Amino acid sequence: MELIGPALTLRPPGPDDADALFALGRDPEVVRWFSWGPYTSGAEPRAWIAAQVGRRERGEALALAMLHHEHGLVGITELAEWSRRDRRAVVGTWFARRWWGSGLNAESKRLVALLAFGHCGLERLGAYADVGNARSRAALVKAGFEEEGVLRGFHRHGEEQKSVASFSLLRTEWRAGAVAGELRGAVPEAFRLG
Repeated sequence: MELIGPALTLRPPGPDDADALFALGRDPEVVRWFSWGPYTSGAEPRAWIAAQVGRRERGEALALAMLHHEHGLVGITELAEWSRRDRRAVVGTWFARRWWGSGLNAESKRLVALLAFGHCGLERLGAYADVGNARSRAALVKAGFEEEGVLRGFHRHGEEQKSVASFSLLRTEWRAGAVAGELRGAVPEAFRLG
């Protein structure tokens, strides 16, 4: 499966992405707001990539490598926290620092919304951002998400319990023409809600 947009292609990560993923994920600023990293060895991204096959088959998460059409791997986005009954999932995204402020985050979110609403059958796409991460919060609003409030003590980060701002985009708010995107191949069965 590939989802192709104006500047990005989103597809499941493969073993050939491990070295580039290691280079991106070893930057402490890139992973500052996450509970993992920075990467300290190439074994970490290789193990993460290998684990995605099972997560995909079980319908737990759909991780996608984001490849710039000219510059290769620029980050990862993921649909997780799937609820088939409620037809919802949460998107999370991280980019190499070089691409911060480039507009690629908005494109990636719009492509994920196209996947979620146009091909998976979801009704709600959620997102979280650390309350202190102003860049992420602004990027979500720019991509059309609405901030709903703060979930206190929601996320464990090292030894600290962190609060996150909660965002959502509903199918009724989504504009299918917001980004040109083409799906090649098929969405994995576990992520098609009909």
